[in-house]
Amino acid sequence: MTSPRLVHVIEDDPGVLHSIELLLSAEGFEVKTYASAESFLEGIGSSLQGCVVTDVRMPGMSGVELLSKIKDRGLAAPVVVITGHGDIPLAVRAMKLGALDLLEKPFRPEDLISSIRQALSIRHAGREGDEALERQRRLATLSARESDVLKGLLKGLPNKIIAHELGISPRTVEIHRANVMKKTQAGSLAELVRMSLGVVEE
Repeated sequence: MTSPRLVHVIEDDPGVLHSIELLLSAEGFEVKTYASAESFLEGIGSSLQGCVVTDVRMPGMSGVELLSKIKDRGLAAPVVVITGHGDIPLAVRAMKLGALDLLEKPFRPEDLISSIRQALSIRHAGREGDEALERQRRLATLSARESDVLKGLLKGLPNKIIAHELGISPRTVEIHRANVMKKTQAGSLAELVRMSLGVVEE
């Protein structure tokens, strides 16, 4: 039997990979490590248990490309993506391909552990429906203009382009953007992307 606490960690930086392995092992997780997405795909065969933690920018196959491969194979394992770049278009692509969470480096150890615990419990009946309703409730508090700014952010557009498209100043976009973060209670742009996908469409 495969451990229900199995975590596959994919990271090309040996130091980071070792640190994550030590952290998760200390928390009682069973950890398997891989230096590349290619070695991970070779190692798992036709089935995938537990959850996956993958860096997004790696030599060879990227984390986003890996998500696409996992989806193409029909492997149902939740994926947590970690990145050193606050790249919103990348986050949107990762989420649309099925990533459960996205953490920006340097992330807090407790945030990674929390995401992994959520990932490992995702197949059990849980609070997802209630959480989705709460996300919808927060997003419904946005004004029409704030929703327009949010849609621009989800497309990965810079403030200047959003301002041009909406016929407002970049400073006004910044104000609306701050209001969006406050009303949705999103702690980061990555969290805002997670909250918005499936609710705010292009």
